[in-house]
Amino acid sequence: MKKVFFLVATVLFLGCTNNGVENDCFPFVTVNESVNLDLPQFIDLQVPGGWAYTSGGLQGLIIYNINGVQFKAFDRLCPGQNPSSCSQMTVDTNLRILCQCDDSEFNILNGAPLTEGVTCFANEYLVENLNGSLLEYFKRFPQI
Repeated sequence: MKKVFFLVATVLFLGCTNNGVENDCFPFVTVNESVNLDLPQFIDLQVPGGWAYTSGGLQGLIIYNINGVQFKAFDRLCPGQNPSSCSQMTVDTNLRILCQCDDSEFNILNGAPLTEGVTCFANEYLVENLNGSLLEYFKRFPQI
């Protein structure tokens, strides 16, 4: 019985270690910031399909208004890249997120890679609409 307990405890211990990195695409980062939609720089976020850049995360954030009530937030750091002048993603006119370093593209609705061979999603943060004019974005979603 002691051998079984030791074996189970060992498997649990080894299976639950965490090296501090959630995946190979991004370092772990904690974010807890807010956006006031009434501020002039966020006027485009007041309509569905609108988006804006803001500070936070590893290289800034892209906030996207899905339907007037739900919002998405993505880190502007290109997946798998170190912060540099070319690794800050931008939004193009077709509402794709683009990385200038390697010309990879990502879906603005879910962060999915649109470029063949790219396996990492854009780094997404949880967004909570607090009262219709205040958004809070925090904690990184784990990438699986």
